[in-house]
This record gives sequence, C-alpha cells and structure tokens, in this order.
Amino acid sequence: MAPLTSGQLDYSYYDRACPVLPRIIRWNVWSALRNDSRIAASLLRLHFHDCFVNGCDGSVLLDDTNDFKGEKNAAPNRNSVRGFETIDNIKADLERACPLTVSCVDILTLAAREVVVMSGGPFWPVLLGRRDGLTASEKAANDQLPSPFEPLDKIAAKFTDKGLDLRDVVVLSGAHTIGFAQCFTFKRRLFNYQDSGKPDPILDSSMLSNLQSTCPEEGPNTKITPLDIQSVTRFDNAYYRNLMINTGLLESDQALMSNSETADMVKSYSLYPYLFFQDFAASMVKLGNVGVLTGETGQIRKVCGSVNYYY
Repeated sequence: MAPLTSGQLDYSYYDRACPVLPRIIRWNVWSALRNDSRIAASLLRLHFHDCFVNGCDGSVLLDDTNDFKGEKNAAPNRNSVRGFETIDNIKADLERACPLTVSCVDILTLAAREVVVMSGGPFWPVLLGRRDGLTASEKAANDQLPSPFEPLDKIAAKFTDKGLDLRDVVVLSGAHTIGFAQCFTFKRRLFNYQDSGKPDPILDSSMLSNLQSTCPEEGPNTKITPLDIQSVTRFDNAYYRNLMINTGLLESDQALMSNSETADMVKSYSLYPYLFFQDFAASMVKLGNVGVLTGETGQIRKVCGSVNYYY
C-alpha cells in the first residue's frame, strides 16, 4: 500500500542530483558503528525522536537559538540522545559531493535504516525528498514523546496522534532489541515500585538482583545497562522473548504483556522473527512519513544544527 503522506516523496529522488548518497551514508554509518556499537540504537532513536515531534523534519538536530528553544535539551533528550556527530559527518561529506541537495531529515531517515540492517535487522525501502523544518520546540518534545514511565494507554494515544496504531507501538518498541538505558529510567522498579516499598513484583528475581547491584538505590542514575541482555548489539526478536519471561527492562516494555491484544502480538513476534522483521519494516516506513515537508515548504539545511537564514 502506498504511504498516505508520501506527497512528492520518491525512492529515486536523489539518483541524478546525488548518486553517491547511498555510498556516503553506508561508509559513515559503518565507520561510526566500528568505533561505537551503541551508535546503532542512538541513530534509530534519534530518527524516532525526530519524527515523533511535529513530524520527520530534522527538528531534533537543531541547536537552540534566540528565536526558539530546541529539542536537544527537552527532558526525554537531555544527556541521552546521541549520534549528532555521525549525521554532521555525513552532511559534511554530502555538502562536498552535492551541495545543498540532500536534507538532514533524509540523511537521518537513511542512517536509521542502515544501522538496523548493519545490526542484522530487516531492510526497507526509504522514500526520499523530505525537507528540513525551520524551527524546533522543547515544549513539543516534552509533550509528544512517549515516556517509559507512562501507562500503555497513554503511550498508545501518543502513537494514535501520529497516525500510528497499537501494532506500531508493539513493533517499534522492538527497537529495544539494541541499545542501553540509564538507571533512572527503570530504578523505581527495583526498590520502591508505586510507593509500595518493594520492587516491581513482575520483574524476574534474578534480573532484579543483577539490576540492583548495577543501579544501587543511592547510586548514580546515569549508569547504563542493556535493554536486551540476550543480544545487546544484534537486531533480533529476543526483546519479545524477554517480555515473555518478565525480563523486559523498562516498565513501558513489560507493560506490553498487561494487555491481551498487545500480549498476543508479543507472543507472535517472540516465536516468529521473520514476522517481526516484516512488520518492523512496515512500521518504519509509516514512521518515516509522519508529517513530512515536501515541495516548497521547509529548506535544505547546509549544516544540520542550524537553519539557513536565506531561503
């Protein structure tokens, strides 16, 4: 099915204007991954955090200015979103090869696909021709991004606002098959869950004791631990197998088992990796088409962290 919001997006958008684009993306992503295996999850999350705040427009990449407070310092992003240097490196290479041609948002969308493939996950075709937005909003990021502390119905409502559905919630949560989380995102499950004075009773007991030693009650909140302990850097369906045995790290992950509809999907994906890959690819296509700018709207930024003030 053709994406509803494709507008003037096209798979071959840059084929003539910038034929080296795929090579430049691939090379930079590969070298970034070689230096830092965490960059795969970081770039995937950066794309998600971009698209979820007023659409895929590269707004997450913008630094604060006198005119607006950007998204980099919003609560869900501050000291946690990473990968900006990789996007900047790709942009610099592209500006040398084909100046003012490829948008930052298209770079981020392609890089997200590339890291998934390089981590062993599925390939999906990416429509191109998105244009970069002219502003960003810290408040919008705080309001619109789902939080690991929110109940499932609240997270699902945020997805619905973006034209995404409950299956997309379950499928895109599967991105937590790679990457790490800081202690503060799950610490309340370990010691004083919902003010009970006790740990979350659902959390597997051996995982609980491991996490309590990694993240002691009075210890630092910024230490990191893998979201999927089974296969930390491999994009696979182990995340869903973890949920089936109560070893999901975040409350919002394990909550997928608390609703019969989402629990059924988790079970399917835990059994059939091919099904997860197929649905993940489809959900990523939907995500990449949320609120895109095409045609004359927006611009092609010269540097991803700032708007060109000549149009």
